[in-house]
Amino acid sequence: MTDLALQQSVVAASPRGKTFAAVVVIAYALVATLPIVWIILTSFKTQEDAIAYPPVVVFQPSMEGYVNLFTIRSRQTSEFIASLPPAQTWYDRDVRKRNMVIAGPSKVVPRFINSLVIGFGSTFLAVFLGTLAAYAFSRFKVPLADDLLFFILSTRMMPPIAVAIPIYLMYRALGLADSYLGMIVLYTAVNVSLAVWLLKGFIDEIPREYEEAALVDGYTRMQAFIKVVLPQAITGIAATAIFCLIFAWNEYAFASLLTSGDAQTMPPFIPFIIGEGGQDWPAVAAATTLFVLPILIFTVVLRKHLLRGITFGAVRK
Repeated sequence: MTDLALQQSVVAASPRGKTFAAVVVIAYALVATLPIVWIILTSFKTQEDAIAYPPVVVFQPSMEGYVNLFTIRSRQTSEFIASLPPAQTWYDRDVRKRNMVIAGPSKVVPRFINSLVIGFGSTFLAVFLGTLAAYAFSRFKVPLADDLLFFILSTRMMPPIAVAIPIYLMYRALGLADSYLGMIVLYTAVNVSLAVWLLKGFIDEIPREYEEAALVDGYTRMQAFIKVVLPQAITGIAATAIFCLIFAWNEYAFASLLTSGDAQTMPPFIPFIIGEGGQDWPAVAAATTLFVLPILIFTVVLRKHLLRGITFGAVRK
C-alpha cells in the first residue's frame, strides 16, 4: 500500500512542477496585461501627467482625455469665455478651465461604428462561407482537394502590401473605395482561408455516423448539417470567429489605403488624434481603451467555447 501511495503518474505534474508552472503563468499574465493597464491609466491622466518623466504612477484622475476624444475644442480669450452663459455640464466646465470651448462632436463615434459594422460583418461572412466550404471538403470527395486547400491557405501567406496597389486600383474603378461593402468583402476574402482551414479540422473530428443516422431518419443533407453538425462544431465556429474578428478589427494597411471618410475605421483614425501643441496622449489612450473593449467583451463571452475549440480533438479515445 505504501509503494502504491509513493507511485506517481508520469502524466501528472509534481508539486514543484505545478508551482513552477504557476509562477511562469502569473509572470506572463503580468507582462501581457501591463501595457493594457498602463494605457487605461493614461486615459485618466492629464496631458501633463501623461508626458511627465519619470512616469507618474499615482495621480489625480481626470476625464480630460475622454472629453478631448469625443469633442472638438477651440481656444478662446478669457474675456470671451467670461461673457458666455454658465456652463451646463461638467465637461463644459472642464474645457473652460483650459480657456477653451467645445465647438462640436468629434468623429470618433462614426469611426467606432464603422469598425463594428465592418469587423463583425466580415467576421460573420467569413465564418458562414468558411463553414460551408469546410463541410464540403470534409464530407465530400472534392477533386484535387489537397491542392485547393493549399491554394486557399497560400492566399493567407501573401503580404498585404504586395496586392495593395492592384486592390486600390480595382476598388477605385468599381466604386468600392471608402465603402462598407468594399471593406467587408475585402476582409471576408482574407479571413475565409483561415476559417476554412480551422473549421475543416473541427468538422473532421465530428463522427460521420451522426449524419448517417440523421439521413436514415429522413433528414435531408442540409437538415443534417444544420441540426447535427453545426451544434457539434459550435466550439470551433466560436474560436474561428474570434480569430477572424481580431484580424478585421486590428487591420491597418488596407483601412489606411482604401478609407478616408465614410468607412474609415478606428485603426487609421487613432494616430491622427492630435492635440494642441503636440500629441494628445490621454485622448489617444482613451481611444485605444474604447477600441479594445469590443474584442475583450466578445472574447470573454465566448471564452468557454474558445478554450474547448482550441483543445478540440487533442485527446482521442
